[in-house]
Amino acid sequence: MGDSENIVVRAIAGVAEIDPEAWDACAEGTPSGARGLKSSARKRNPFLAHAFLRALEESGSACAETGWLPRHLVLESPDGEIEGVMPCYLKAHSMGEYVFDHGWADAYERAGGAYYPKLQASVPFTPVTGPRLLVRDGPDRTERQNLLLRAAAGFTEQLDLSSLHITFLTREEWELAGEMGFLQRIDQQFHWRNAGYSTFDDFLAALASRKRKAIRKERRQALEDGIEIEWVTGADLTEAHWDAFYEFYQDTGARKWGRPYLNRAFFSLLGETMAGDVLLVMAKRDGRYVAGALNVIGADTLFGRYWGCTEHHAYLHFEICYYQAIDFAIAHGLKTVEAGAQGEHKLARGYLPTQTYSVHYCRDPGLAQAIAGFLKRERAAVAHEIAFLAEESPYKKDGGS
Repeated sequence: MGDSENIVVRAIAGVAEIDPEAWDACAEGTPSGARGLKSSARKRNPFLAHAFLRALEESGSACAETGWLPRHLVLESPDGEIEGVMPCYLKAHSMGEYVFDHGWADAYERAGGAYYPKLQASVPFTPVTGPRLLVRDGPDRTERQNLLLRAAAGFTEQLDLSSLHITFLTREEWELAGEMGFLQRIDQQFHWRNAGYSTFDDFLAALASRKRKAIRKERRQALEDGIEIEWVTGADLTEAHWDAFYEFYQDTGARKWGRPYLNRAFFSLLGETMAGDVLLVMAKRDGRYVAGALNVIGADTLFGRYWGCTEHHAYLHFEICYYQAIDFAIAHGLKTVEAGAQGEHKLARGYLPTQTYSVHYCRDPGLAQAIAGFLKRERAAVAHEIAFLAEESPYKKDGGS
């Protein structure tokens, strides 16, 4: 990469300003000088693909009007090659992030400060884990990551923002940022791990007897009303599928958040550019779709995202979102299913507590000190809860039935 003093870091107003191949090469960690990368970003995380982020922006889902103004950072070598990128947004609120800082904002504004706008490094509207410091591989990889971190903090200073928040990043990035003085936060999600199962019954055999029986009962009852399940992906995805799914998505979004974050145009763009990365699990009754869940397929992970329905059927949510995801992961040799945020009910269904990470940089020393104290207590509480939940695992104990 050369002398780091000659590196240029600039902010762009949208991913359309950068070549898709260059962005995806960083998201993939492709070494400098490698050419011919297809714009899929499947080796790491499809949510970081140029096509995914562009669909958010071009659809108007992530834009100034929704409070997600793109300001991505781009790291360029002296010869103009893109060596790193960082998906960043100027935020006018704290919605759609899933790492909650509303209390910090309220306290700071009561004290006379202006918490918004802030800088957010994340994938909008989804608590998906993955790298945020997207750099090409090579001996200078850590140096490039450090440059992005320093540039993001500097950008926060330059724009007179209150703070920088990097959410759902990797453990490696979390530790690197902590060494630079960023405030460190942990939380938890529930992930399913594939222990080399060949069938769903192999997975069930790893569970305690009572849990096996409960899951079999739930799966049977979920389909009792004549429900049929379809997996729809790739070229089989049509606008009719997206119309049906969007109705489900709107219903769930309206009940949980007041309004859905993603608009209908986003799903069409997703189908146009990333159909092979998408799995819709759809439930049909009497020839009509009544429920569905959107999943995104990574290299070794199935990411379960959004679910909705127009008819209520007992246990159908568990079948579509959890058990069908496990079925798909086993059938396609995927190592992990990430089922989204929260939900201790996932534990009984084979999804185990897993730490997630975020880091935070606050310009006001007083705010930083107050948050640091809170995070120290919170980290201890989260670690204790994860340990407690792990003890409640549905899997067989040594010698168990």
